[in-house]
Amino acid sequence: MEMLQLHYFQMVAKLEHMTKAAEILQIAQPALSKTIARLEADVGVPLFDRQGRQIKLNQYGKAFLVKVNSSLRELEEGKREVADMAGLEHGQVYIATTTISRFSDLFGSFASSHPSINFKLTQAASEESKMHLLLNGEVDLAITFCLPSDSESKGITSIPFLTEQLWLAVPPGHRLIGRESIHLQEAANDAFIVLKEEHRFRQKTDSLCHQAGFSPKIICDVNDYSAISSLVQAGMGVSLVTSSSKGKENSPHLLRIHEPICERTFQLAWLQHRYLSKAAQLFRDYVTTYFPDKKPRNSN
Repeated sequence: MEMLQLHYFQMVAKLEHMTKAAEILQIAQPALSKTIARLEADVGVPLFDRQGRQIKLNQYGKAFLVKVNSSLRELEEGKREVADMAGLEHGQVYIATTTISRFSDLFGSFASSHPSINFKLTQAASEESKMHLLLNGEVDLAITFCLPSDSESKGITSIPFLTEQLWLAVPPGHRLIGRESIHLQEAANDAFIVLKEEHRFRQKTDSLCHQAGFSPKIICDVNDYSAISSLVQAGMGVSLVTSSSKGKENSPHLLRIHEPICERTFQLAWLQHRYLSKAAQLFRDYVTTYFPDKKPRNSN
């Protein structure tokens, strides 16, 4: 059994399509088919069910794929650990986040300060997908503001590095403009523009409204933050937004909320039992020094 066979199997198992896998792997389709056949002969059972030109991973293939993924991951970590031990100047760090634009200055600063490090960002669609990437070993670190409740049992550890205030965005001419700060309950009768329910930030804002003693009257739910600002500015309603919205062109008026405490805390998460390369450790340390005056009061 060869490493190349395992890599080829991993790709075919992912796509369940021999021709597409051959194109991505840049080899001839007959050669790929022969390689998979040799692997199946070594394993002693078929790993795919075949019907004409269609292939589908079977129960043996699914069980084998788990071990292959784990083994290749361990080998990759071993290569990185040995490279660190050898004192190689270059390294690599893989990071997942849903908010690349929010931390673009941080990423750019780190990349400029450490040009020899292979720095790769993955924009995850949700908090859950970030944790999936982390737990599968596809990234070293994940930036999150909402760790799963079972993170400790899964071996996820984290450090909080930045707390940002949440504000009430209101349209021009709103009755509360001019106030130094407000109680969120004062917006109980307003129409709210929110993110869709699958977003963790939506869960956060719903929770804050409930703490203030009301359920938001939702007039519109959207998929992205930019739509919220546009709709608020157009007079459709109000919304809870982050401090990153302040000062942007055509942004709505933002009101400070003194009660309840409206904020979210970002954390940098990694797997405690997984080897963390020197490059990844360097980025982790860099984050804590990049935000020296922005330490959180708690870890919401």
